[in-house]
Formats: sequence, structure tokens, C-alpha cells
Amino acid sequence: MTDPLKTLDTASPSESSNPPSVSQKKYPIAGILTTVFGLDEIPSQASEIACLWLLHPRLATQERMTGLATSVIADWNHRTKDGRAGPIKGLIAVSFDQRNHGTRLIDPLANEAWREGNPRHAQDMFSIFQGTARDVSLLMDYLPAYVFPQGERKIFKHMVLGVSLGGHAAWSCLLHEPRVSAGVVIIGCPDYVNLMADRARLSKLPSWTNSDPPGSRILGSEAFPSSLLETISKLDPASIFLSYVKPNSDAGPLRNNPLPEPTENEKQALRPVLTRCLAGKKILNLSGGVDKLVPYHRGEVFLTWLKKAIAPDGWFADGAVIFEDIIDEKAGHEVTPKMMDEAIRFISETLASRDDANRSCGYVRESKI
Repeated sequence: MTDPLKTLDTASPSESSNPPSVSQKKYPIAGILTTVFGLDEIPSQASEIACLWLLHPRLATQERMTGLATSVIADWNHRTKDGRAGPIKGLIAVSFDQRNHGTRLIDPLANEAWREGNPRHAQDMFSIFQGTARDVSLLMDYLPAYVFPQGERKIFKHMVLGVSLGGHAAWSCLLHEPRVSAGVVIIGCPDYVNLMADRARLSKLPSWTNSDPPGSRILGSEAFPSSLLETISKLDPASIFLSYVKPNSDAGPLRNNPLPEPTENEKQALRPVLTRCLAGKKILNLSGGVDKLVPYHRGEVFLTWLKKAIAPDGWFADGAVIFEDIIDEKAGHEVTPKMMDEAIRFISETLASRDDANRSCGYVRESKI
């Protein structure tokens, strides 16, 4: 797997801004080495602080998120100085190594895929990014005691931005951490089973090829254990929500066909789950149109179903979910300058927004850039 952030490193000055550097301070919190960006740049009159949690890609470390942290914070501080940000609020960002990465590395093979010789790729990757999502919640509990030990400022909003493996983790943070009110998912997938079953097919795993028809026994095999599927059903977006919907009679391991609208009974069962997981949240989903590692179409069936539910005329419109689904048509598994611009725009607009508490209807934006 190539570094998805490399495209930003090599972007020409005309494609990518060159923001001023921001301060970095390191804190060991709960046994996890964290880097906090932007503390020194907080406006003196800002008593309320927003925190953006940055989750890095597979095979990377927290240092790879420095450019993202710098660009996002610099843009917000520039808006604040220009008077375009409303009431003065500060923004900090926090990065840390995902589990089994960087300072927390235990087994390098566990970060690799089936093709690289890791037979436990499905359980390794899911458990690592779910563990990282839980680390975000843990660090939220204790961060204020380290960065504002005298209680001089309060963190009033938490947001998350994740890339690739970090994007998968960002979905989990959005669903399961009530304090996370907004998130940016870059080249991540909300349908883990569909993504990994297809990866098993492409990897020509014996558990895929040695069944008739091919793939019919992949789910529940040693490569994709039943106990893992049970855990996924409690944590993964598609697996959680679609467990309340009657599956297609001809459904195989891959989710390819459009999903029907839930019945009235299914909607009644789904409503409290959607409310708990997504009500009032803002999500920007950024994908590469030619991404082969995390193809958009492997999450598309679920996302189409979700967007229909939360749209202004959808049956869960009153959940007031804002969802932007943007595809960079020429991008592969990478973060492009266009994606970066969209992420910065979304975060600053989210921070500047004043009407969240009064929002009563969902909104869906779809765009190809």
C-alpha cells in the first residue's frame, strides 16, 4: 500500500496552499503519546475551544497528519482574524499513533493485507481501527486536564478527520462517541464486510476460490470468522443499520444490488438506532473515483440507502443529519489537493455555524470534483 498522503507532499504550490506553521506540544496521556497542534495560536479572547482528532492511514504514524493539522488550523485562525468566523472560538488538533503503529508497534505483519502474507487481515484491521476509535474516547476524557489544567478554557466541540484506516475509525467515532458532532472521512468505507469480502475475492483467497459458487463460504471461514462477523454487526455502520432490514433473498457475500426502502416496522426499529448514532451530526465523505484499495462502490449501496433516509424528503429527515458525499473522479487511494480544500472548507464552516441546535431537517449534498 502506497502512502495516500504522498500526493499532497508532491502537489505544486498552485495546487496546495503553503500555510504558516503551527505550534506542536507532546503529552503522554493514558500511556499514549499525543501531539496537540495550535495551542499557542489560540486567540486570547477565546474561552471555547474546538478539538479536531486526526487519525492517520495504515502503515503511517501520527507525524503524517502534521500537514493536515497545519492547514486546517491556519485556515480557521485566518477566518477568525478576518471576522468571518463569528464569535471567537479556538481550534486545536490532536494526533496519535493508531494501535500497532509508530510508538505502539507490536507486530508489523498485523498491519499488512492478505496479499502481503497476513492470514488474519480481516480481524487485525478491524480490531486495530476500532481500538483507535476507543482511544479517541479515552483521550477525550483526559485531554483537558493536560492542555488546560487550570480550567481556563473549555473544549465545547469535538470533530474527527481520518484517512484510509483512519477513515474507517472516523466512522466508528461518529457512530459510537456522542461527543463527536462532526467528521471528515477520507477514502474510508462504512461497509466493512462488503469491502473485505471483495478484497478476499481480489486476493484469490482459497476460502473464496475453493467454494461453489466462489465466495459462498468466505463469511464464517478462517479468513473471516463468525465471531468477527458478530462483533462487526455491533460496530460497523452498514452492519448495524442493515441488520434491521430484511436482506435480499439472493444476497451473497457481496452487496451489489440497491436496497429497498425499509418497511414501516423496520423504520420503527431503526429510528432509535439512527437517532443514537447519527442524529444532528455532520459528515463529509471524500472518496477517490478510481480508488482500487477502498473502492467507492463497496460502500455505495449502503450510502445510497442512508442518504435516501436522511434527505429532506426522507423518512429520517427529522434526524437533522448533514451528509456531504464528494467524489474526486480522477483520484485513486490518495488525498488530493481538491479533497484537502473540501475538508478545510467543511471544518471551518462547521465551526462557524450557529444554527445547529435549531436545525430540524437533514441535508444531503452529492458532488463530483
